[in-house]
Amino acid sequence: MEHTHHGTIDSAKLNALVARAIEDLSAGYGGVMISLGNRLGLYKEMAGAGPLSARELAKRSGCAERYVREWLNSQVAGGYVAYHAVSNTYELTPEQALVLADTNSPTFIPNAWAVPASMWADEDKAVEAFRTGKGIPWGDHDGRLSCGVASFYRNAYKASLVSEWLPALDGIVDKLKAGALVADTGCGHGHSTVLMAEAFPASEFRGFDSHQESLVEARKAAAEACVSEQVTFAAARADSYPGEDYDLICFFDALHDMGDPVAAARHAAQALAPDGTVMLVEPFANDRVEDNISPVGRLYYAASTTICCAHAISDGGRLVLGAQAGAARLADVFRKAGFTRFRRAFETPFNLVLEARL
Repeated sequence: MEHTHHGTIDSAKLNALVARAIEDLSAGYGGVMISLGNRLGLYKEMAGAGPLSARELAKRSGCAERYVREWLNSQVAGGYVAYHAVSNTYELTPEQALVLADTNSPTFIPNAWAVPASMWADEDKAVEAFRTGKGIPWGDHDGRLSCGVASFYRNAYKASLVSEWLPALDGIVDKLKAGALVADTGCGHGHSTVLMAEAFPASEFRGFDSHQESLVEARKAAAEACVSEQVTFAAARADSYPGEDYDLICFFDALHDMGDPVAAARHAAQALAPDGTVMLVEPFANDRVEDNISPVGRLYYAASTTICCAHAISDGGRLVLGAQAGAARLADVFRKAGFTRFRRAFETPFNLVLEARL
């Protein structure tokens, strides 16, 4: 035990905390390596190829061998690539490939590293926002942010939206099969809108977002999926988009970014058909801080600090929910807007799926 002016220092606790800090620092360095491996096609070349030497991987990927060897060793040290010491070869296991090489896998992670990259790039803006209390609109962030967020969510939506989340809502799948009118509010790059349109060809979908660059990407996504007939994208705010008698209005990880979520919920109440449903997908959170002490909680609170709260403040900041609002506070927003029924329909480690009805 050491004595300092801070009181008694427990060296075991200190060492554990330092070890944790080094682990986090190592993860930050590792993220740069993952992004490089993704951009250079290194993981893709390793997937299904069995054991490879550094030279073979360099040749396959068109990269310089000395760099590739060092990169491979960083992957081995981090547990992302298997190493065979006897033959001095490197191998991507099937599980590692799902996380690092298969862009369609629900567990594919490399693109998500664009988000912390954007957070570092925008650090000066965050410092300024803390000091002044002003907001930072979504469109003012480094361009890697919207790409990182879109790709991070796209695969989760792909894995769960049609197969698990929509069926968890009361009677919605039948309506969508028969032909429903759907609004996707804060649709971003439109992945959620397009997925639903592909699954339910009889229904009509309208995606709304205030970020023009995202809408350009959304239209491309709809064209690529051949659903442009069913889907329209338009620039509009969540509290004033056009249309009425919507059978389903969706908020996919968007409500907590809005400056006035109650106004958005109120507008949804007016735009819904009499027996319509609001589907609210939000980051997973428990209602109390002490119940959100986890890697996922830390990830969301951090993003919330520099991205979600910052956008909501820039958008008027009447009620800044943050990305860890939790079901109780979200229910309160919809009650204030006149909804009488609110329930948790489904949850995953990353998302809460909530249903609101009038």
